Amino acid sequence: MKLYRFLTADDTSAFCHKVTQALNKGWELHGDPTYAFDAANGVMRCGQAVTKEAPGEYHPEMKLGEQ
Repeated sequence: MKLYRFLTADDTSAFCHKVTQALNKGWELHGDPTYAFDAANGVMRCGQAVTKEAPGEYHPEMKLGEQ
């Protein structure tokens, strides 16, 4: 099965660490990162889609970050 996640966080090193951790768990980058201003909180936000091939069948109760 192919899994999909969209990682988001404020524009800090924590976002880079979140993406790096996913890559080291076998996830692959999918598309370009996004970058937008969150006017409600006054911060820049980042996003990156990642995908991963995994054995088994998908079900909505799965915790994707644990795969």
